[in-house]
Amino acid sequence: MRLRSAAAAAATTVLGAGAAAVAAGRYACDAALKPARTRPLPADPPLTVHAADGDRVTLTRSLASVRPGTYGLTGGESHAVVGPVVDSAPHPPDCVVRRLEGVTHGALKQGARLYLTPQVHIGNPRDALGLDHADVDVPGELGPLPAWFVPGARDTWVITVHGLGTTREHPMVALPFLHQQGVPVLDLAYRGDLGAPRPPDGIGHLGDTEWRDLDAAIRYAVRYGAETVVLYGWSTGATMALHAAARSALRTRIKGLVLDSPVLDWRATVRALASADGTPGLLLPLAVRAAQGRTGLDGGPLTGSFDPARMTVPTLILHGPDDGIAPWGPSQELADARPDLVTLHTVDHAPHASMWNADQEGYEETLRRFLTPLM
Repeated sequence: MRLRSAAAAAATTVLGAGAAAVAAGRYACDAALKPARTRPLPADPPLTVHAADGDRVTLTRSLASVRPGTYGLTGGESHAVVGPVVDSAPHPPDCVVRRLEGVTHGALKQGARLYLTPQVHIGNPRDALGLDHADVDVPGELGPLPAWFVPGARDTWVITVHGLGTTREHPMVALPFLHQQGVPVLDLAYRGDLGAPRPPDGIGHLGDTEWRDLDAAIRYAVRYGAETVVLYGWSTGATMALHAAARSALRTRIKGLVLDSPVLDWRATVRALASADGTPGLLLPLAVRAAQGRTGLDGGPLTGSFDPARMTVPTLILHGPDDGIAPWGPSQELADARPDLVTLHTVDHAPHASMWNADQEGYEETLRRFLTPLM
């Protein structure tokens, strides 16, 4: 009896440990499958505001706060736009001074802990950029999908789609440039976004199901006058564009792809997000297994919709080796495998989905050269 009781106790302990491990993996993968779209990804530590005066803001010195370029600075109920580092401004050795382009919401209070984000603008194209637009609903398989339509004279539309940790406000960084080129732009919100239907299982699938909302946007564009479309996505939005180019019934209408920081290795992205969210290294494989079990994702880099042999349209990839969320290596592999179709523009010192932020001038010139022959 004592032996049987001991065996039962041991079995209970093992089962309990297994259940705890499963629960821990499930919790850890939520950083990737349930990212908060109202705050940046858990990639960088928060920055403390030490002072904000006129056109200068003093922040905690870190690898994030000294990055070149223009970013949103957000947290709580405030949002501001910060520009380059001002080296000539006096500051303590543990701080950095950046140009303050403006406070778009709330106030930068001393002691506030805020995050840098690639999402520079908030609001809508008219309020944030002075661009006329129409609020439209794209019929999707789960229900209406809100979108902004910025008109243009050309019959090739650009459909923009955001990625992890942002909203449809993020693609507004490219809207002034695209508007100058005369292209109509449809900026899409998809399942899980504010105002859009919730996914049936309540989680994101890293583009594997969300691409069908982008497919609905292609149908909408063609119905309302687009002869062809260019799909322009960031992060998992770029992944959605690749899926649509391979699987959409209207893929012959797709004239080109612009992929900013594409998620081509979902396992690496799940590990990176779980790790940044504080998951111990020993639990990262469980996070990946939990994500696979909950989403049905399978395969590794450059498989399925990302098979280089299935690519048929010119593709511009904007990515960099400093991306800690979506590894840059698979983008390089894709470019090496299809040099006839894929152009890779490398941006240094840029975190995930922040290629425009780190080098606006170089980014837009590369984009101009790519889009001009497609228009």
